[in-house]
Amino acid sequence: MTLLLKMGRFWNGGCQGFPPGPRPMPLIGNLHLLDPKRPYRTMAQLSKQYGPVFSLQVGSQKMVLLTGYETVKEALVNQAEAFAERPFFQVLEEIVKGHGILLAHGENWRVMRRFTIATLRDYGVGKKTIEDRIIEECGFLIKRFESYEGKPFENTAIMNAAVANIIVSILFGKRFEYEDPMFLRLLSLFSESDQLLGSPSVLLHIMFPALGFLFGGSKIIMKNKTEVQDFIQTAFLERLQELDANDQRTFIDSFLIRQQEEGKTDGFFNNENLKELVGNLFAAGTETTSTALRWGLLLLMKYPEIQHKVQEEIARVIGSAQPRTEHRAKMPYVDAVIHEVQRFAIAPTSLPRATTVDVTFKGYFIPKGTCILPLLSTVLQDETQWEKPHQFYPEHFLDSDGKFVKRDAFMPFSAGRRMCAGETLAKTELFLFFTSLLQRFTFQPAPGTSKEDLDLTPLVGLTAPPVPYQCCALSRS
Repeated sequence: MTLLLKMGRFWNGGCQGFPPGPRPMPLIGNLHLLDPKRPYRTMAQLSKQYGPVFSLQVGSQKMVLLTGYETVKEALVNQAEAFAERPFFQVLEEIVKGHGILLAHGENWRVMRRFTIATLRDYGVGKKTIEDRIIEECGFLIKRFESYEGKPFENTAIMNAAVANIIVSILFGKRFEYEDPMFLRLLSLFSESDQLLGSPSVLLHIMFPALGFLFGGSKIIMKNKTEVQDFIQTAFLERLQELDANDQRTFIDSFLIRQQEEGKTDGFFNNENLKELVGNLFAAGTETTSTALRWGLLLLMKYPEIQHKVQEEIARVIGSAQPRTEHRAKMPYVDAVIHEVQRFAIAPTSLPRATTVDVTFKGYFIPKGTCILPLLSTVLQDETQWEKPHQFYPEHFLDSDGKFVKRDAFMPFSAGRRMCAGETLAKTELFLFFTSLLQRFTFQPAPGTSKEDLDLTPLVGLTAPPVPYQCCALSRS
């Protein structure tokens, strides 16, 4: 009887207990209310009408949206375990089959996450070894930028390749040349899938799985995934031939050793989990950091006075020496600018969560398994937390004396149990790539383009990248 009452309260849109929301239409739910390209903007507007915890129905899928710093923190941090699952969407389950870490569930997710964090640490994340590797890659990237001799170029593929080489060195124990056709193909597959996952076509397929024949995006993602996993399988079969438990050199080595120690492939350390996990890390270790760096260069061209202040601090603190992570504590303005780039240009939503138990939250009843969508944009632009939430304003992270200030509402890596496992690596990459580039170059728009012409409208996609742009990297030497 209790279960029946709870189900009744859940499915009755205007019911007592469940968060309020707009009345759904037959079949489509509230789909007609959403901007098809940027639904998060409509959702943020709806929160002003229905409050920081409200519900939407898209097709047959009922979801609860969380907006604003206090609400998102209360759910993801203070009640972390209750909001630690991923929802079950038929389309995504067919793509990932519960493997890996990003969209996995339950014990599989917990085992893979523990293994990932521990193994990344073993291979130098947070230590000097990975810092040296990033610095080496900065050298290759600087040479590539120098090769354009101040002429305009588009930096998406180059930046993706440079950032990807860091996680690739951990996963596969090697780096790729920027022109390597296989490497470029892999990067293009991940970029295409990232954009499609945030596209109306795939979102509609997720919400209306029976109408999949109308939408082609999911088929492309599946095709891309198959091609990526074929490459990963070839790589781990190569590692298997020279595997030595006493000389583990890559993330794949460590996984295969654990697989052998288990003595079976029907546990968590199976080949399907390995392929999905490596793909997850490759994608997550490339797209978000590369996107942040590209936004950073675009914003510094848009605001040359901020670029000048960044370069002044680099010159004063580092001079012509090699930037290292130890410099960060002495460079509050640079640190503030990097943080503000992430705040200003971050992906608008966290990946959806799901409740692990029945939850009473902010006075509302939310049943176990309910899809939860935390709107990160409403945290990073919360008017109660930020002085100028809709402007690029590095002073958000500086006190009156110019010292760096941590802000609790800074959540670009999400929060709680499902926050990004690569946060430490991403922070190190952002600081070293950013300072190395700004130490060597001044970035300007292409001739004939003024700073006012630079477009700050993000593209559609999970990571909301900037519109591709031409820039000139002028040597400062």
